[in-house]
Amino acid sequence: MQPSASDRPTACLALADGTLFYGAGFGATGQTVAELCFNTAMTGYQEIMTDPSYAGQIVTFTFPHIGNVGVNPEDDETGDPVAEGMIVKWMPTDPSNWRAAQDLDAWLASRGRIAMGGVDTRRLTRAIRNAGAPHVALAHDPEGNFDVEALLAAARAFSGLEGLDLAKKVTCAQSYRWNEMRWAWPDGYAPQTDPKYKVVAVDYGAKRNILRCLASAGCDVTVLPATATYEDVMAHEPDGVFLSNGPGDPAATGAYAVPMIQQVLSETSLPVFGICLGHQMLALALGAQTIKMNHGHHGANHPVKDHDTGKVEITSMNHGFAVDAQTLPAGVIETHTSLFDGSNCGIRMAERPVWSVQHHPEASPGPQDSYYLFERFAKAMADRAA
Repeated sequence: MQPSASDRPTACLALADGTLFYGAGFGATGQTVAELCFNTAMTGYQEIMTDPSYAGQIVTFTFPHIGNVGVNPEDDETGDPVAEGMIVKWMPTDPSNWRAAQDLDAWLASRGRIAMGGVDTRRLTRAIRNAGAPHVALAHDPEGNFDVEALLAAARAFSGLEGLDLAKKVTCAQSYRWNEMRWAWPDGYAPQTDPKYKVVAVDYGAKRNILRCLASAGCDVTVLPATATYEDVMAHEPDGVFLSNGPGDPAATGAYAVPMIQQVLSETSLPVFGICLGHQMLALALGAQTIKMNHGHHGANHPVKDHDTGKVEITSMNHGFAVDAQTLPAGVIETHTSLFDGSNCGIRMAERPVWSVQHHPEASPGPQDSYYLFERFAKAMADRAA
Protein backbone atom coordinates (compact mmCIF):
# COMPACT_ATOMS: atom_id res chain seq x y z
CA MET A 1 0.00 0.00 0.00
CA GLN A 2 1.32 3.44 -0.92
CA PRO A 3 1.84 5.85 2.01
CA SER A 4 -0.55 8.77 2.18
CA ALA A 5 0.72 12.25 1.33
CA SER A 6 0.68 13.14 5.03
CA ASP A 7 3.00 10.21 5.83
CA ARG A 8 5.56 11.04 3.20
CA PRO A 9 8.73 12.98 3.98
CA THR A 10 8.52 16.48 2.56
CA ALA A 11 12.24 17.15 2.25
CA CYS A 12 15.17 15.22 0.79
CA LEU A 13 18.90 15.78 1.10
CA ALA A 14 21.00 14.03 -1.55
CA LEU A 15 24.76 13.71 -1.09
CA ALA A 16 26.99 13.35 -4.14
CA ASP A 17 28.16 9.93 -2.89
CA GLY A 18 24.60 8.61 -3.22
CA THR A 19 23.54 8.90 0.43
CA LEU A 20 19.98 10.15 0.97
CA PHE A 21 18.41 11.74 4.04
CA TYR A 22 14.67 12.32 4.31
CA GLY A 23 12.84 14.60 6.71
CA ALA A 24 10.19 17.28 7.13
CA GLY A 25 10.62 20.43 5.08
CA PHE A 26 10.03 23.95 6.33
CA GLY A 27 10.89 27.41 5.12
CA ALA A 28 10.80 27.90 1.35
CA THR A 29 9.90 25.17 -1.13
CA GLY A 30 12.05 24.23 -4.09
CA GLN A 31 15.58 22.94 -4.54
CA THR A 32 19.12 24.21 -3.95
CA VAL A 33 22.66 22.85 -4.32
CA ALA A 34 25.61 23.71 -2.08
CA GLU A 35 28.46 22.44 0.05
CA LEU A 36 27.28 20.95 3.36
CA CYS A 37 28.94 21.88 6.66
CA PHE A 38 28.06 21.48 10.32
CA ASN A 39 28.02 24.10 13.07
CA THR A 40 28.32 23.20 16.76
CA ALA A 41 27.16 26.52 18.28
CA MET A 42 24.38 26.28 20.87
CA THR A 43 23.06 29.78 20.15
CA GLY A 44 22.90 32.23 17.29
CA TYR A 45 21.23 30.34 14.45
CA GLN A 46 19.93 33.61 13.00
CA GLU A 47 23.39 35.21 13.06
CA ILE A 48 24.83 32.06 11.44
CA MET A 49 22.24 32.00 8.65
CA THR A 50 22.86 35.69 7.88
CA ASP A 51 26.67 35.50 8.10
CA PRO A 52 27.95 36.20 4.55
CA SER A 53 30.78 33.71 5.15
CA TYR A 54 28.21 30.92 4.62
CA ALA A 55 27.49 31.78 0.99
CA GLY A 56 27.40 28.60 -1.06
CA GLN A 57 26.82 26.38 1.99
CA ILE A 58 23.98 24.55 3.73
CA VAL A 59 24.40 24.41 7.51
CA THR A 60 23.74 21.33 9.63
CA PHE A 61 23.12 22.43 13.22
CA THR A 62 24.35 19.89 15.77
CA PHE A 63 22.40 21.59 18.58
CA PRO A 64 18.79 20.32 18.43
CA HIS A 65 16.88 23.37 19.72
CA ILE A 66 16.94 25.51 16.59
CA GLY A 67 14.19 28.10 16.21
CA ASN A 68 13.17 28.17 19.87
CA VAL A 69 13.77 31.93 20.31
CA GLY A 70 12.42 32.97 16.91
CA VAL A 71 14.06 35.73 14.89
CA ASN A 72 14.21 39.51 15.08
CA PRO A 73 15.63 42.26 12.86
CA GLU A 74 18.33 43.26 15.38
CA ASP A 75 20.15 39.93 15.15
CA ASP A 76 20.70 39.88 11.37
CA GLU A 77 24.37 40.04 10.40
CA THR A 78 23.36 41.22 6.93
CA GLY A 79 20.08 42.08 5.24
CA ASP A 80 18.96 38.54 4.35
CA PRO A 81 20.02 34.94 5.01
CA VAL A 82 23.12 34.09 2.99
CA ALA A 83 23.46 30.39 3.80
CA GLU A 84 21.65 28.34 1.16
CA GLY A 85 19.67 26.27 3.68
CA MET A 86 19.65 24.56 7.06
CA ILE A 87 19.34 21.02 8.44
CA VAL A 88 18.13 20.42 12.02
CA LYS A 89 17.25 17.47 14.24
CA TRP A 90 13.94 18.67 15.64
CA MET A 91 11.36 20.77 13.85
CA PRO A 92 11.28 24.34 15.22
CA THR A 93 8.72 24.98 17.94
CA ASP A 94 6.79 28.19 18.48
CA PRO A 95 9.28 30.85 19.63
CA SER A 96 9.49 31.71 23.30
CA ASN A 97 11.46 34.92 23.73
CA TRP A 98 10.49 38.52 24.41
CA ARG A 99 12.60 39.72 21.47
CA ALA A 100 11.03 37.39 18.90
CA ALA A 101 9.37 39.22 16.00
CA GLN A 102 8.77 36.20 13.74
CA ASP A 103 9.08 32.43 13.81
CA LEU A 104 11.96 30.71 12.00
CA ASP A 105 9.77 28.86 9.50
CA ALA A 106 8.06 32.01 8.22
CA TRP A 107 11.31 33.96 8.21
CA LEU A 108 13.05 31.36 6.04
CA ALA A 109 10.06 31.05 3.71
CA SER A 110 9.84 34.82 3.19
CA ARG A 111 13.53 34.91 2.29
CA GLY A 112 13.63 31.92 -0.02
CA ARG A 113 15.71 29.60 2.15
CA ILE A 114 14.97 25.85 2.35
CA ALA A 115 15.22 23.89 5.61
CA MET A 116 14.73 20.30 6.72
CA GLY A 117 14.01 18.86 10.16
CA GLY A 118 13.66 15.40 11.61
CA VAL A 119 17.19 14.39 10.55
CA ASP A 120 19.73 12.27 12.43
CA THR A 121 22.20 15.15 12.58
CA ARG A 122 24.74 13.03 14.49
CA ARG A 123 24.96 10.62 11.59
CA LEU A 124 25.11 13.48 9.10
CA THR A 125 27.84 15.26 11.09
CA ARG A 126 29.93 12.08 11.23
CA ALA A 127 29.61 11.73 7.48
CA ILE A 128 30.86 15.30 6.97
CA ARG A 129 33.71 14.86 9.45
CA ASN A 130 34.88 11.53 8.03
CA ALA A 131 34.56 12.14 4.30
CA GLY A 132 34.86 15.93 4.11
CA ALA A 133 32.27 18.59 3.34
CA PRO A 134 30.08 16.97 0.63
CA HIS A 135 28.33 18.52 -2.32
CA VAL A 136 24.59 18.17 -1.82
CA ALA A 137 21.17 18.96 -3.24
CA LEU A 138 18.34 19.86 -0.84
CA ALA A 139 14.69 19.78 -1.92
CA HIS A 140 11.46 20.69 -0.13
CA ASP A 141 8.15 19.60 -1.66
CA PRO A 142 4.99 19.65 0.52
CA GLU A 143 3.60 16.74 -1.55
CA GLY A 144 6.71 14.63 -0.97
CA ASN A 145 7.46 14.05 -4.64
CA PHE A 146 11.21 13.81 -5.33
CA ASP A 147 13.19 12.91 -8.42
CA VAL A 148 16.03 11.27 -6.53
CA GLU A 149 18.19 10.67 -9.60
CA ALA A 150 17.88 14.32 -10.59
CA LEU A 151 18.83 15.41 -7.07
CA LEU A 152 21.90 13.16 -7.07
CA ALA A 153 22.87 14.46 -10.49
CA ALA A 154 22.54 18.06 -9.27
CA ALA A 155 24.71 17.35 -6.23
CA ARG A 156 27.37 15.70 -8.40
CA ALA A 157 27.30 18.58 -10.88
CA PHE A 158 27.97 21.20 -8.18
CA SER A 159 31.46 22.62 -8.78
CA GLY A 160 32.23 23.22 -5.09
CA LEU A 161 33.87 26.20 -3.42
CA GLU A 162 37.45 25.66 -4.57
CA GLY A 163 38.37 28.28 -7.13
CA LEU A 164 35.10 30.16 -6.44
CA ASP A 165 35.15 33.88 -5.67
CA LEU A 166 32.04 34.58 -3.59
CA ALA A 167 33.17 37.88 -2.06
CA LYS A 168 31.89 39.78 -5.10
CA LYS A 169 28.48 38.15 -4.54
CA VAL A 170 28.08 39.32 -0.93
CA THR A 171 30.02 42.59 -0.80
CA CYS A 172 28.35 45.98 -0.69
CA ALA A 173 27.47 47.62 -4.00
CA GLN A 174 28.91 50.99 -2.97
CA SER A 175 30.75 52.57 -0.07
CA TYR A 176 28.94 53.66 3.08
CA ARG A 177 29.62 54.97 6.58
CA TRP A 178 29.01 52.90 9.73
CA ASN A 179 28.66 54.40 13.21
CA GLU A 180 26.46 51.91 15.14
CA MET A 181 28.16 50.42 18.23
CA ARG A 182 27.70 47.10 20.04
CA TRP A 183 24.38 46.25 21.67
CA ALA A 184 24.16 47.36 25.31
CA TRP A 185 21.37 47.29 27.84
CA PRO A 186 18.99 49.11 27.99
CA ASP A 187 19.34 51.22 24.84
CA GLY A 188 20.40 48.60 22.31
CA TYR A 189 22.63 49.85 19.48
CA ALA A 190 23.87 53.37 20.22
CA PRO A 191 25.65 55.56 17.66
CA GLN A 192 29.35 56.38 17.88
CA THR A 193 29.42 60.14 18.52
CA ASP A 194 33.10 60.68 19.34
CA PRO A 195 35.25 58.65 16.93
CA LYS A 196 39.01 58.99 17.18
CA TYR A 197 40.30 56.98 14.22
CA LYS A 198 39.33 56.86 10.55
CA VAL A 199 39.16 53.26 9.38
CA VAL A 200 38.52 51.88 5.92
CA ALA A 201 36.89 48.45 6.18
CA VAL A 202 37.14 46.37 3.00
CA ASP A 203 33.95 44.34 2.75
CA TYR A 204 34.53 40.75 1.59
CA GLY A 205 31.29 39.80 3.36
CA ALA A 206 31.44 41.81 6.58
CA LYS A 207 29.23 40.96 9.55
CA ARG A 208 27.45 43.90 11.13
CA ASN A 209 28.78 43.03 14.57
CA ILE A 210 32.35 43.32 13.33
CA LEU A 211 31.60 46.85 12.17
CA ARG A 212 29.91 47.56 15.51
CA CYS A 213 33.01 46.38 17.36
CA LEU A 214 35.17 48.74 15.31
CA ALA A 215 32.83 51.62 16.11
CA SER A 216 32.83 50.70 19.82
CA ALA A 217 36.65 50.79 19.75
CA GLY A 218 36.50 54.43 18.67
CA CYS A 219 36.55 54.06 14.89
CA ASP A 220 34.86 56.18 12.25
CA VAL A 221 34.24 53.38 9.75
CA THR A 222 33.93 53.72 6.00
CA VAL A 223 33.05 50.44 4.28
CA LEU A 224 34.33 49.84 0.73
CA PRO A 225 33.46 47.04 -1.73
CA ALA A 226 35.73 44.01 -2.02
CA THR A 227 37.11 45.29 -5.33
CA ALA A 228 38.36 48.56 -3.82
CA THR A 229 41.71 49.67 -5.20
CA TYR A 230 44.62 51.21 -3.32
CA GLU A 231 43.52 54.62 -4.62
CA ASP A 232 39.97 54.01 -3.37
CA VAL A 233 41.27 53.17 0.10
CA MET A 234 43.70 56.07 0.38
CA ALA A 235 41.16 58.61 -0.88
CA HIS A 236 39.59 58.40 2.59
CA GLU A 237 42.90 59.22 4.34
CA PRO A 238 42.50 56.38 6.84
CA ASP A 239 44.37 55.84 10.09
CA GLY A 240 44.02 52.08 9.61
CA VAL A 241 42.73 49.45 7.17
CA PHE A 242 40.48 46.57 8.19
CA LEU A 243 40.01 43.42 6.08
CA SER A 244 36.69 41.68 6.75
CA ASN A 245 35.45 38.11 6.85
CA GLY A 246 33.80 36.54 3.82
CA PRO A 247 33.07 33.36 1.82
CA GLY A 248 34.65 31.33 -0.95
CA ASP A 249 38.16 30.40 -1.99
CA PRO A 250 40.68 32.98 -0.76
CA ALA A 251 42.95 32.32 -3.73
CA ALA A 252 40.14 33.37 -6.10
CA THR A 253 39.31 36.54 -4.16
CA GLY A 254 43.01 37.27 -3.83
CA ALA A 255 43.31 37.79 -7.58
CA TYR A 256 42.05 41.36 -7.10
CA ALA A 257 42.31 41.84 -3.32
CA VAL A 258 45.98 40.95 -2.84
CA PRO A 259 47.44 43.68 -5.11
CA MET A 260 45.58 46.37 -3.15
CA ILE A 261 46.78 45.02 0.20
CA GLN A 262 50.36 44.70 -1.04
CA GLN A 263 50.31 48.32 -2.15
CA VAL A 264 49.00 49.45 1.26
CA LEU A 265 51.84 47.51 2.90
CA SER A 266 54.55 48.78 0.57
CA GLU A 267 53.55 52.44 0.32
CA THR A 268 52.19 53.23 3.81
CA SER A 269 52.86 52.47 7.45
CA LEU A 270 49.17 52.09 8.29
CA PRO A 271 48.03 49.50 10.84
CA VAL A 272 46.22 46.62 9.11
CA PHE A 273 43.89 44.17 10.85
CA GLY A 274 42.14 41.21 9.21
CA ILE A 275 39.56 38.62 10.29
CA CYS A 276 38.70 35.26 8.66
CA LEU A 277 38.85 35.78 4.87
CA GLY A 278 40.63 39.06 5.62
CA HIS A 279 43.23 37.01 7.52
CA GLN A 280 43.69 34.80 4.48
CA MET A 281 43.91 37.83 2.17
CA LEU A 282 46.66 39.32 4.31
CA ALA A 283 48.55 36.02 4.39
CA LEU A 284 48.39 35.75 0.60
CA ALA A 285 49.56 39.36 0.26
CA LEU A 286 52.56 38.54 2.46
CA GLY A 287 53.49 35.55 0.33
CA ALA A 288 51.85 32.59 2.11
CA GLN A 289 49.39 30.10 0.64
CA THR A 290 45.94 28.82 1.62
CA ILE A 291 44.51 25.29 1.57
CA LYS A 292 41.02 23.72 1.55
CA MET A 293 40.20 22.00 4.84
CA ASN A 294 38.49 18.61 5.17
CA HIS A 295 35.37 19.96 6.86
CA GLY A 296 36.46 23.34 8.19
CA HIS A 297 35.79 24.97 11.54
CA HIS A 298 32.23 26.10 12.27
CA GLY A 299 31.20 26.71 15.87
CA ALA A 300 31.49 28.85 18.97
CA ASN A 301 33.67 26.67 21.21
CA HIS A 302 37.00 26.47 19.38
CA PRO A 303 40.10 26.71 21.61
CA VAL A 304 42.88 28.84 20.14
CA LYS A 305 46.30 29.35 21.70
CA ASP A 306 47.86 32.82 21.65
CA HIS A 307 51.59 32.17 21.22
CA ASP A 308 52.54 35.63 22.50
CA THR A 309 50.83 35.25 25.88
CA GLY A 310 50.43 31.48 26.22
CA LYS A 311 46.74 31.97 26.95
CA VAL A 312 43.97 29.86 25.46
CA GLU A 313 40.95 31.71 24.08
CA ILE A 314 37.61 30.08 23.34
CA THR A 315 36.56 31.46 20.00
CA SER A 316 33.88 31.52 17.34
CA MET A 317 34.96 30.19 13.94
CA ASN A 318 33.55 29.82 10.45
CA HIS A 319 35.94 28.86 7.69
CA GLY A 320 36.55 26.04 5.22
CA PHE A 321 39.97 27.25 4.05
CA ALA A 322 43.07 27.90 6.15
CA VAL A 323 46.45 29.59 5.88
CA ASP A 324 49.23 27.03 5.41
CA ALA A 325 51.62 27.95 8.23
CA GLN A 326 54.48 26.12 6.52
CA THR A 327 54.41 28.70 3.72
CA LEU A 328 54.70 31.81 5.93
CA PRO A 329 57.71 33.84 4.74
CA ALA A 330 60.50 35.29 6.88
CA GLY A 331 59.33 38.28 8.89
CA VAL A 332 55.80 36.89 9.33
CA ILE A 333 55.13 35.25 12.69
CA GLU A 334 52.44 32.70 13.51
CA THR A 335 50.59 34.11 16.54
CA HIS A 336 47.65 31.74 17.07
CA THR A 337 46.92 28.07 16.43
CA SER A 338 43.87 25.87 16.84
CA LEU A 339 44.08 23.40 19.71
CA PHE A 340 41.68 21.13 17.84
CA ASP A 341 43.91 20.40 14.86
CA GLY A 342 46.95 22.69 15.02
CA SER A 343 45.87 24.76 12.02
CA ASN A 344 46.92 28.39 11.72
CA CYS A 345 44.67 30.95 13.39
CA GLY A 346 46.74 34.13 13.36
CA ILE A 347 49.77 35.94 11.95
CA ARG A 348 51.58 39.25 12.35
CA MET A 349 54.44 41.07 10.73
CA ALA A 350 57.50 41.13 12.97
CA GLU A 351 58.25 44.85 12.77
CA ARG A 352 54.92 46.47 11.90
CA PRO A 353 51.38 46.81 13.32
CA VAL A 354 49.97 44.41 10.73
CA TRP A 355 48.17 41.29 11.92
CA SER A 356 45.15 39.07 11.40
CA VAL A 357 43.26 36.16 12.95
CA GLN A 358 41.24 33.30 11.53
CA HIS A 359 38.68 33.28 14.34
CA HIS A 360 35.93 35.85 14.98
CA PRO A 361 36.71 38.16 17.93
CA GLU A 362 33.30 39.82 17.58
CA ALA A 363 31.68 36.37 18.20
CA SER A 364 27.96 36.82 17.43
CA PRO A 365 27.36 34.10 18.38
CA GLY A 366 30.05 32.95 20.74
CA PRO A 367 32.43 34.00 23.51
CA GLN A 368 34.16 37.37 23.60
CA ASP A 369 37.61 36.23 24.73
CA SER A 370 39.24 37.86 21.69
CA TYR A 371 37.49 41.24 21.69
CA TYR A 372 40.76 42.83 22.83
CA LEU A 373 41.96 42.60 19.23
CA PHE A 374 39.74 45.54 18.27
CA GLU A 375 41.22 47.57 21.12
CA ARG A 376 44.72 46.54 19.97
CA PHE A 377 43.88 47.89 16.51
CA ALA A 378 42.75 51.19 18.03
CA LYS A 379 45.92 51.42 20.12
CA ALA A 380 48.07 50.79 17.02
CA MET A 381 46.39 53.74 15.29
CA ALA A 382 46.85 55.91 18.38
CA ASP A 383 50.54 55.00 18.62
CA ARG A 384 51.10 55.84 14.96
CA ALA A 385 49.51 59.25 15.44
CA ALA A 386 51.51 60.03 18.57
